[in-house]
Amino acid sequence: MIEVVRIDRNTERDMNRERVRKWAWSLMFGLLFAGAVVSYAQDAAPAAAPAAGAVAAPEAPKISVEGFTVNNVWMMVATFLVFIMHLGFATVESGLTRAKNTVNILFKNTLIPALGLLTYALIGFNLMYPGDSWIAGKFLGFSGIGLAMPENGGTSGYNVGYTYWTDFLFQGMFAATAATIVSGAVCERIKLSSFLLFSTIYVAFVYPIAGSWKWGLGWLNDMGFHDFAGSTLVHSVGGWGALAGAILLGPRLGKYVNGGIKPIMGHNLPMVTIGVFLLWLGWFGFNGGSVLSADPAGVSFVLVTTSIAAAAGVVTAMLTSWSVQKKPDLTMVLNGCLAGLVGITAGADVVSVGESVLIGGVAGVLVVFSVLFFDRIKVDDPVGAVSVHLVCGIWGTLATGIFGTGKSLGVQAIGVLAYGVFCFVAALAIFGILKATIGLRVSREEEILGLDLGEHGMEAYPDFQGFLTK
Repeated sequence: MIEVVRIDRNTERDMNRERVRKWAWSLMFGLLFAGAVVSYAQDAAPAAAPAAGAVAAPEAPKISVEGFTVNNVWMMVATFLVFIMHLGFATVESGLTRAKNTVNILFKNTLIPALGLLTYALIGFNLMYPGDSWIAGKFLGFSGIGLAMPENGGTSGYNVGYTYWTDFLFQGMFAATAATIVSGAVCERIKLSSFLLFSTIYVAFVYPIAGSWKWGLGWLNDMGFHDFAGSTLVHSVGGWGALAGAILLGPRLGKYVNGGIKPIMGHNLPMVTIGVFLLWLGWFGFNGGSVLSADPAGVSFVLVTTSIAAAAGVVTAMLTSWSVQKKPDLTMVLNGCLAGLVGITAGADVVSVGESVLIGGVAGVLVVFSVLFFDRIKVDDPVGAVSVHLVCGIWGTLATGIFGTGKSLGVQAIGVLAYGVFCFVAALAIFGILKATIGLRVSREEEILGLDLGEHGMEAYPDFQGFLTK
């Protein structure tokens, strides 16, 4: 009798997976078809068509050919550095979780930038940078499907210092990061299909709409809200999604037993360490590129405040974890580095070097207590993504209002609140719909066996001993 039930459940699961596969293929072909239609329409349009998202201006400031080239090269280098951050996220998440889920995490982190770039090209870029095409005040704007085809690459509609294409690619790398943050908080128990659908929707709509409020010159920008490189616009947006997902999914099996907390150790700390240093390296492009030019003084100053904050986060996280946990915890120290980087990202251009030490140092303390707090309230976040990106993103945004020259703490708080309400509610809605339809969580058997075998039918670390006996 038990065997019959298992067969029925397996059959039902296979049928559900087949439905998801068919839906996913339909979505993929739909996106490709839409892209082909847009591409045909653009090719048929006059060569001198204006760039999508261009902002009407009486006269563009002049820039020399040499200056334009230098700016564009630096922005492309910054783009490459942000791109390598996706490898950093993949290795951090893989190392902080169990070996039986490594393939699944690497798979997700490979798909995220791919889906992010495709959806950002199709719809996200023009949602985030609508130019004059605002639909509902300065809360929602949209300047059309697909990318424009400006002659010779044109210039960015928001900055004449580099090409339209460089602008798109740099911003596209940022977009995918928001979904990557969510990946870490929901790993080891979420269905692959559900996560990919969430990521596609979140990056295509939620992230760019929220981003338009500031970087697209929307209502928060008009109020004077300041977020230099994305403590809120990228990290908190991802962090709110991560929190919603972790709450709806529930904790991993065996994490909270008999009212206690059972640590589930990561399987590869060298991989985590490599990932954090890759992320620190990538942050030179993340923050340095956000100067939006190759201005020597501006870029070098931002790189200093960024690195100083990261260093301060490492030291204070070490001291805090050593004091609270009685032993220096490497994972806390590594997250302290990321916490300092997230914290300084909002105000790296408007705070002093001394203030960057304070901002990064406070972030390093916050991340330790935040990880312990979420464990106490039984919100299972395997990699500390909510603590690093949401908590420290909020701190960094508010700190910009406290220390930033000419910035308002009240306006910064309004921005934090607005993004929190919009992103958390949107993420809850998307995850909730997925949970009610195709489901969010893998079966108990799959979770125990591991998502590598359950979702992919392969292992990251197969047993080769059998070959040695032949």
